[in-house]
Amino acid sequence: MADVYQAIADGTRRALLDELLQRDEQTLFELCSRLAMHHDLTPSRQAVSQHLDVLASAGLVRTERRGRYKLHTIDPSPLAQIAERWPIRKADP
Repeated sequence: MADVYQAIADGTRRALLDELLQRDEQTLFELCSRLAMHHDLTPSRQAVSQHLDVLASAGLVRTERRGRYKLHTIDPSPLAQIAERWPIRKADP
């Protein structure tokens, strides 16, 4: 679970997850473009690739090769572990 916390601690990685939540199966080029358009972020493709590797190591992003394209998809299930660990309780009246 520590990997998940480390992965979501970075703003660029959270923006990548936001973009993948909007539309799955995006290439590195598409994600770089969306970061620039929607988040005013312009990291290099290498930097975005490294961020995606961190997210993949935490289990938050899956990749699949289709021909010459590498598509990235979000997997939010590791985030559910956080909610299970600290469930929301109703406040006492």
